[in-house]
Amino acid sequence: MPTAARRTSTSSDPSASSTSSSSDGGDHTRPTTRPATRRGLTARDLALVAAFCALIVALVPVKVPVGGAAPIVLQNLGIMLAGAVLGARRGFLAVLLFVVLAVAGLPVLASGVRGLAIFTGPTVGFVVGYPVVALVIGLLVQRFLPRLHVMAAVGACLVGGIVVSYALGIPGMAWRSAKLDLAGAATFSATFLPGDLVKAVVAGVVATAVHKALPDLVPARRR
Repeated sequence: MPTAARRTSTSSDPSASSTSSSSDGGDHTRPTTRPATRRGLTARDLALVAAFCALIVALVPVKVPVGGAAPIVLQNLGIMLAGAVLGARRGFLAVLLFVVLAVAGLPVLASGVRGLAIFTGPTVGFVVGYPVVALVIGLLVQRFLPRLHVMAAVGACLVGGIVVSYALGIPGMAWRSAKLDLAGAATFSATFLPGDLVKAVVAGVVATAVHKALPDLVPARRR
């Protein structure tokens, strides 16, 4: 009877499942590790999302004249910074909030378009693509954390801020413009390319400095 009781207590002991012994008496206990779970947004996350949305709005009226060419607007610099500094999830949410404000009727876009007119105007592809731009930049930047270097950050901003943005924006422009076909929309968009290249470099340099100063701001993405 004591033997049976001992067997019962051993099988009901939860610690027995985490410890295994070999036949030679060696203890092969392994520490139990819990898989990482996706946590919800914290108050800090929400504050950063709101702050970067406000930053994008604050940059909208800033225009840098460039001779006879189209002026450089800083709206998409804020969008690149949101993804590069906050990472994929929070950057996406910050820019999505910005787009929601525009659709709600607030005059937050550099083009001046607001409300449902956004979806019928030639900039629809660019505006709808803004959250995707931040998401792509954030995903790429996170792959290099915590040892992010300038070239990687600039490259991420070039891919998201130019390749992805133009890939979504140019077809949207051709679709919604009565005067431009796809080639014409691409030619028109190319006038903004030099300014966007400069903004990608600036965003990459700033993001690298921020992550060096605050290495725990964004968790590194598993490869």
